[in-house]
Amino acid sequence: MSIKLIADSGSSKTAWCLLNGNKKTQVSTQGISPYFLNGEQVVEILLNELLPKLKKNSPDEIFFYGTGCSNPANVAMIKSALRKVFSGAKVYVDHDLTGAARALCGHEKGIACILGTGSNSCYYNGKKIVKNSPGLGYVLGDEGSGTYLGKKVVQYYLYNTFDPDLMDRFTARFNTNVTEILDAVYKKPLPNRYLAGFTVFLTENRGHFMIENIIEDGLNDFFFNHIYKYRESWSLPIHFTGSVAYGFKDVLKQLCDSYEIQMGKVLKNPMEGLIKYHQS
Repeated sequence: MSIKLIADSGSSKTAWCLLNGNKKTQVSTQGISPYFLNGEQVVEILLNELLPKLKKNSPDEIFFYGTGCSNPANVAMIKSALRKVFSGAKVYVDHDLTGAARALCGHEKGIACILGTGSNSCYYNGKKIVKNSPGLGYVLGDEGSGTYLGKKVVQYYLYNTFDPDLMDRFTARFNTNVTEILDAVYKKPLPNRYLAGFTVFLTENRGHFMIENIIEDGLNDFFFNHIYKYRESWSLPIHFTGSVAYGFKDVLKQLCDSYEIQMGKVLKNPMEGLIKYHQS
């Protein structure tokens, strides 16, 4: 029986699982995004953060599902990095959306959605992705994502839109200022990850009407711009994965009810579903 290494990689972190028969070894490394890292940096992460945790178990097959891996050049770069570190393995690289669809839908038809640091969605016919609403990245799109919601939190703070109580809570929680925020967003690397970090403020202050408005508006933008444009969403379940989806699943349920569409599974991350898919 072949040893399989499965990776689910987002911008913030990568979840790995080594499948050796019924034995599972799950580890985590930083995110591997070809938009923010080059081949040498990816190899460095694999050597320093992944390899020591696998304890000399060498995979025969690697299934890497990653953000940015719908682009052929990015796929080639990730494949090359994996082959340098695991020279004896067969390497398969696919988009993180394919990973989410396989994890959420298995071999059934459905709408699969990612709501994590970024956001994406597709119609999956049980075998492959047939339709994909365009993902425009965190500057132009990523509605409903951690970056999108975090950006709103920062805007409410910088524009002084929060009421005095929330302004005080924000200051106490993050201890930052306008200069630091603008530097992090416009001058430093990984601004999407930085902005997504402010989503925790929403989680910690649920119940306040301004917080609920940000969450509902941000997730509704995802429904309106993406989910509702799939004709199949009227008849098939809508599945979600990602930290934002899992954290605000009550709001997703309300939106599904209001749009009169069927709520499916909500997974915190796709790995559990991917393990089942690759074991079957």
